[in-house]
Amino acid sequence: MIQLIRGFKDVLPGEVELWQAIEKTAISVFDDFGFKEIRIPIIEKTELFSRSIGDNTDIVEKEMYTFSDRKGDLITLRPEATASVVRSYIQHKLYTSDPVQKFYTIGPMFRRERPQQGRYRQFYQINAEIFGIDSPLADVQLIFLLVTLFSRLAVPDVETHINSLGCPICRPGFKQALIDFLSKTKVKLCSDCIRRSKQNPLRVLDCKVPSCREAMAQTPSLLDFLCYECVRDFKILTDSLEHLNISFIIDKRLVRGLDYYTRATFEIQTGFLGAQSAVAGGGRYDGLVEALGGPDLPATGFAIGLDRLTEISDLQIDDYHKTPQIFIAALGQKSKGKAFEWVCSLNKTGIRAEMDFGEKSLKSQMKRANKLGASHVLIVGEKELTEGSAVLRDMMTKKQVFISTDAVIENVSRKLGALPL
Repeated sequence: MIQLIRGFKDVLPGEVELWQAIEKTAISVFDDFGFKEIRIPIIEKTELFSRSIGDNTDIVEKEMYTFSDRKGDLITLRPEATASVVRSYIQHKLYTSDPVQKFYTIGPMFRRERPQQGRYRQFYQINAEIFGIDSPLADVQLIFLLVTLFSRLAVPDVETHINSLGCPICRPGFKQALIDFLSKTKVKLCSDCIRRSKQNPLRVLDCKVPSCREAMAQTPSLLDFLCYECVRDFKILTDSLEHLNISFIIDKRLVRGLDYYTRATFEIQTGFLGAQSAVAGGGRYDGLVEALGGPDLPATGFAIGLDRLTEISDLQIDDYHKTPQIFIAALGQKSKGKAFEWVCSLNKTGIRAEMDFGEKSLKSQMKRANKLGASHVLIVGEKELTEGSAVLRDMMTKKQVFISTDAVIENVSRKLGALPL
């Protein structure tokens, strides 16, 4: 038997309804906040991600699904969405009519990292991007949007963590202070952090290994190195969050794993299963549009882990599971032919109708209707067709009424409340 590739998963009926409910809620919130949907390819040129994410990141070095096409060009299954959205924004010159654009996208991403709870090699994200706004109020709006969405989805124990990563003016000073600090604690770091300390020292702050976190407890804070503009913007960010009654934690260890982030960065974390885990994260990436060949325009955005979100939301799968509104139990070939016509017509009008296509007894069909959770059963046989009257049974109250077979669709619709009486 052929089975799933390790790190991938099927989203099965019974579970997918919850995914759909979360997606519909997210789309509704995005619409309220003025975002428009954009759909981007799953495969892009590898150069797009190496230039945007950074050659020395774990994603580019170890996690991307990259291969050559027939012409020898390197292409990659997208590991994240932002670079592709920026590429589309530039390629189609979406900034010409108005540089300020707000997009969202929902779909699969691919990274060959170690599978663990809530993490898959094909995983799903909900992304939002804002282009053309330099003000930190755009970052505040994204955080407010996330808090609003998670409230509607009943995500428990939510905390907002914020930090500033500085800008090209103030970050070099912090980077040197961090390198000096790491040189004194190198013996306590894991092999990955030792490598990162030479190539991308900020990534050491994001290590989850307990010994590394302990060694980095007294690391310098980037907030102490911010230039005047970054200090000003960070104060606007914190003041605005307070005015919106959004509680937050200033987390000096909070960094993003991608090289394009600058200034404000944030995460929404939850204490699900007793450990703080990020379910959404984002921040500002002002230089990325220009770095990928576009105009010098600011941008900010976030990504939500949809797989993780379905696991921690308090929404119940049973609340979204749809059962048939009516099951037609037909006896005899002529009745089955008529029942099939009725099922198709009811489906067309928006009523969930089912029937058994075999030659089962009435008892077996009633069991099938009960198993499916049908609220009503319409019983029809050759005699009922001849007399022009079928039996409609309420499966909860067990009450039965006769309805005319001359206008079954209209009569059933009225009984089910789909049409006015």
